[in-house]
Amino acid sequence: MKFSTTVFNRVVTTSVVAATVAFVPMLGAVAQQAQTLNGAGATFPAPLYERYAREIKKKLPNIKINYQAIGSGGGIRQTIAGTVDFGASDAAMTDADIAKVKRGVILVPTAGGAVAVVHNIPGVKNLRLSRKTLPAIFSGQITNWSDAQIKADNPGVNLPNTPIKAVVRSDGSGTTFIFTNHLSAISAYFKGRVGANTAPKWVGLSNILKGKGNPGVANLVSRTQGSIGYVEDSFAKSNRLNAAQIQNKQGQFVAPSLQAANAALSTVQFPANYRVFVGDPSQGYPIVGLTWIMVYKNYPNAAKADAVKKFVNWALTDGQQFNDDLNYTSIPKAVVNRVLQTVNSTVK
Repeated sequence: MKFSTTVFNRVVTTSVVAATVAFVPMLGAVAQQAQTLNGAGATFPAPLYERYAREIKKKLPNIKINYQAIGSGGGIRQTIAGTVDFGASDAAMTDADIAKVKRGVILVPTAGGAVAVVHNIPGVKNLRLSRKTLPAIFSGQITNWSDAQIKADNPGVNLPNTPIKAVVRSDGSGTTFIFTNHLSAISAYFKGRVGANTAPKWVGLSNILKGKGNPGVANLVSRTQGSIGYVEDSFAKSNRLNAAQIQNKQGQFVAPSLQAANAALSTVQFPANYRVFVGDPSQGYPIVGLTWIMVYKNYPNAAKADAVKKFVNWALTDGQQFNDDLNYTSIPKAVVNRVLQTVNSTVK
């Protein structure tokens, strides 16, 4: 049987066209592998997650992270509603919250850090607050900077005879939970009046200002004389705010720092669900907490699930190097190994 040149050319041309048509969908499939992961929640780790979003592109260019710092309460609500690919919170989800997540949820600890007590007192840079004084201020028992208890904490310091203006969060906040959880652990009066909560009523405080997110509180403190508030330590440092030394369980007055936060969190034991509440650590800086991202057990498609697993694996390995840069503690390697095993075997 003989093939003519014309027939051969026609066969080759047809084959090339067919191969090209077949290859176009393959190119489309490759392009579709790029995934955008939308997250929302806590402002406490926002500087860190923004850094993660920039750095992950260098290793995994097909994954883009969008993160909105709307507060821990918002992060939990959006996780329950299913309107994000991952949520974030400094207050671990409760059993009741978890039960509302239809797609299932895993709490992934990403970092820890200190909550700084920041102040704007004319003429005073170095302020010390004892375990008795700090909760008394935020429960309304102490209302003036010249109060005898504050003077006792700060011998030789010229404290002004001016009202204390407490600055708190206006939104549901994991930073607030970390702060009020510590005050509740060291003061029965505070626990009974205010309690550990992401959005407490601040019973007893009359001279009170409210700011949205850590940035809002930092801004109010920086421009309000006589004020005192609480923010994640990186916000205190980036806004050049004066941070008080806080008395710990050992009786030492300790300033917030990465080293002091690491000391406080060094003895934390992580249970099977990785949910930890640090109330009154035995050493180091006493107002510390952890932050989590919440990922679903089930995603709408395999590509999204794969992107989420890649993000979590990167964040808990390569990404941890950036925690120190921004004054966040890292997650212990033994815990990282457990978390990654859970995520990699569960997320679908």
